[in-house]
Amino acid sequence: GGPRRLLLISNSTLHGGGYLGHCQQQIQSFLGQKVKRVLFIPYALHDRDAYARTAREKFESLGYGLDSIHESCDPVEAVRKSEAIFIGGGNTFRLLKALYDNSLIHEIRKRVLEDGIPYMGSSAGTNVATISINTTNDMPIVYPPSLKALGLVPFNINPHYLDPDVKRTHMGETREERIHQYHEEPNTPPVLGLREGTMLLVEGDKATLQGVTGARLFLRGKKPTEHEPGTDFSFLLTDSNLLNP
Repeated sequence: GGPRRLLLISNSTLHGGGYLGHCQQQIQSFLGQKVKRVLFIPYALHDRDAYARTAREKFESLGYGLDSIHESCDPVEAVRKSEAIFIGGGNTFRLLKALYDNSLIHEIRKRVLEDGIPYMGSSAGTNVATISINTTNDMPIVYPPSLKALGLVPFNINPHYLDPDVKRTHMGETREERIHQYHEEPNTPPVLGLREGTMLLVEGDKATLQGVTGARLFLRGKKPTEHEPGTDFSFLLTDSNLLNP
């Protein structure tokens, strides 16, 4: 085993680029040369075959083999044998329900937190790495048995975080207002709003913001704060006081 290693990416595709193109250097640095094959979990999209083809093409171009869990007759065994796990984006509710349906929550936690294999998430795959999917942007198109997720980190993330557009006439809630509504509930954890093009690298008890855009941090009862790439977010992993302001 070893310390947890996570690469939590806001989005799979950045405007003007290809699938995982904006973060491929971080992926190669993260997986390194020890990992030969990646276990892909495509449950967030309906067409798993097409999704696996897209992911396989990308990872093979980076020098890694890719096995898709939906092609395995025993998903639990596939997780137990995996060298690294990548969960892609799509609908977070569909993804979490499938993780529960296939009895994978405990198995993935064990592989990542106890055995120390690398975990990569993108969008919905980043959402399920956190405490819960309460701060996803997706519609609840299916009903998972719980909103509790993998809990690989002790806070929540809002991928694809959007800033208010002062020129728009749309009067619906901004992303910031929705996160504030979440924090009106008691005992809600911090929420890290990851803008597109941004990712969080977690190595043991160290967390660092990477990418090309910034992030916005929301703590219950406090004003949100703005953070640039390179920010050390390790305190989110270790400060239990953040849960009970």
